[in-house]
Amino acid sequence: MPTPEELADRVRACELRLHELESHADADIAAAARRRLVAETADADLETIGEYTFEAAAAEPNVENMVGAVQVPLGVAGPVTIDGGALSGDRYLPLATTEGALVASVNRGCSVLEAAGGASARVTKTGMTRAPAFKTSGIVESEALAGWVRDNEDRLAAAAESTTNHGELTDVTPYVVGNNVYLRFRYDTKDAMGMNMATIATGEACELIEAETDASLVALSGNLCTDKKPAAINAIEGRGRSVTADVRIPEDVVEERLHTTPDAVAEINTRKNLVGSAKAGSLGFNAHVANVVAAMFLATGQDEAQVVEGANAITTAEVTADGDLYVSVSIASLEVGTVGGGTKLPTQAEGLDVLGVRGGGDPAGDNADGLAEAIATGALAGELSLLAALGSRHLSSAHADLGR
Repeated sequence: MPTPEELADRVRACELRLHELESHADADIAAAARRRLVAETADADLETIGEYTFEAAAAEPNVENMVGAVQVPLGVAGPVTIDGGALSGDRYLPLATTEGALVASVNRGCSVLEAAGGASARVTKTGMTRAPAFKTSGIVESEALAGWVRDNEDRLAAAAESTTNHGELTDVTPYVVGNNVYLRFRYDTKDAMGMNMATIATGEACELIEAETDASLVALSGNLCTDKKPAAINAIEGRGRSVTADVRIPEDVVEERLHTTPDAVAEINTRKNLVGSAKAGSLGFNAHVANVVAAMFLATGQDEAQVVEGANAITTAEVTADGDLYVSVSIASLEVGTVGGGTKLPTQAEGLDVLGVRGGGDPAGDNADGLAEAIATGALAGELSLLAALGSRHLSSAHADLGR
């Protein structure tokens, strides 16, 4: 087995490329060789990056040209009681972040949820999407293609599902723009986030469409999916999992724990999260849902770029007839999974263990639903805490007290 320095020498001599090192040594030696080369070129000390506890081979499906690992501090909020359709009981919420005061804020929100008897959460819609773009000769052919798709969904499902043991095609929706036709395929991907599954399955279905119609496939993704970009279609139709968490908090709990009133929280939510967001043209009508989504994504091995869609949430707050505070957070497009991708990495798998949702669920899909419910509950806690901090005018002082 060559040493890291010997491998690095071969790269310097142009005998090997960086991505070829695993063919000549194990993954850890290959990573060490790359660290040497990068440190030499950048005049940087990468010693800490090279200190990781898992075998580099475990990360081979998740990263290329590995040099080490970046460690993000992990905190927990809770425990908080979750009454979910898939997840029930007391749970600590794992949050990986470098933003000071975030975990403290979510933790405060969790304590208030707990004082109110816990939060309820439900997944209301499920479906990972992929939307290929087809070119036709014009509107007549475009309309014919849309009609063919509507009449042949069973054949498209058979083609798509031939590529997977778990995914199910639930529907295909055509969108026509002149001589462009976008077909939004939606799949039930069970406990997998399912983006790769949906892409491969849709590719097989597209071959059938080209064989049976005069349309030509231009791109397997036509951006109507919509993946990793802000999009109104995800806010309206959902993508991944649409999930809501809510709570009713007694008036005295709001006053004693949050040092504000139900009326103040409801007014701030309306003027800030609803009117302010509308004036800004925002696709997210919330205070900072992205904070919790990002932190729990990192902690549990999700695709962090999909925080873009995960922040697509609406927070509501109103005072009930008897003076209590009702708050909800509805996330339209939360793309999560508990199998595949980064969920197999050791620390991220342990993050899923904290929630009790690692691996495949029974029935299939339950664990990913449970993860979505936990994230929505964390987002609810974070929204409640921040709105209350604004209501009591403690936001800046809270950051100052924690030295941020």
